[in-house]
Amino acid sequence: MNGLSGEFLLIFLGMVFLAVFLLSQGVTIPVFGEAGKVRKRIRERLRILEHGGSGESLQSLLRQKYLKRLSPLEARLEQLPGMERLGRMIEQAGLHHLAYRVVALGLLLALAAAAGIWLLTQLWWAAAAVALALFWVPVLHIGRARAQRFARFEEGLPDALDAMCRALRAGHPFNETLRLVADEQKGPVAEEFGLAFADIAYGNDVRRAMLGLLERMPSMTVMLLVTSILIHRDTGGNLTEVLERLSRLVRSRFRFQRKVRTLSAEGRMSAWVLISVPFVLAAGIMLTTPGYLPMLVNEPLGRKLALAAFVAMLLGIFWIRRIVRIQV
Repeated sequence: MNGLSGEFLLIFLGMVFLAVFLLSQGVTIPVFGEAGKVRKRIRERLRILEHGGSGESLQSLLRQKYLKRLSPLEARLEQLPGMERLGRMIEQAGLHHLAYRVVALGLLLALAAAAGIWLLTQLWWAAAAVALALFWVPVLHIGRARAQRFARFEEGLPDALDAMCRALRAGHPFNETLRLVADEQKGPVAEEFGLAFADIAYGNDVRRAMLGLLERMPSMTVMLLVTSILIHRDTGGNLTEVLERLSRLVRSRFRFQRKVRTLSAEGRMSAWVLISVPFVLAAGIMLTTPGYLPMLVNEPLGRKLALAAFVAMLLGIFWIRRIVRIQV
């Protein structure tokens, strides 16, 4: 291993990090939740529902209340481009960080890593690549926490719907059923239904409270729930029967999702094996025959071949992600 340069070792570790990161994001996240295109359609639907009502949009009202609680400097920083979207992600993840502080943490990590890589290797491109990767680490952590919270919410939603049905049959008004769900359930379901009940108790109507729930939990299941409630308020009907059918539908969907995850387990394991074999083999060669790999990386053609192989591996990772990530 003495013949290997520090530059090659850094490149090798960077390849390992990038491959493992992309693969883990593709095959270890929960299958529960909605794809990006579905969430985009939900946001468009939410925008239509908001414009259908009177007064200022729910999102603008929440944003104004949020900024009033901050100091003038913090409010100015929170109004920078992109901060509103990041703040919405933080809220949906159930966290209480300020958006500009998350960005500041990413910048701090990026600068510290860039300075360390530059002092060790004097390679500006390596320092820039590591800094760019670490800058997004806090945002990716928030995105992962949001996806896990969405999954826990949808997993507990059928029990919440059953509790609403029992309360409605007992003669409780609709806003009281939200409070009962918040008291009986745990986790994100209790938090979100408690916020919806508080929204109604502090003066907002049911429409805005339900749209707020959909804004915080943008999933197809929640959109079905909110749409059913809003239609019932406008046209009437048996809301208990609708909620019962929705509860059965969500449970059936989860059973199917778990079956899909079980059937795709072999594909995920195969992905880990296929991606790890080249790196494990390279590490073994570095330990047993230190003078072998320098013959490859010191030649221009060898470096081009190694780069082409790594690009092909990345394409394989994205292809595997499309295969094993089945949206239901």
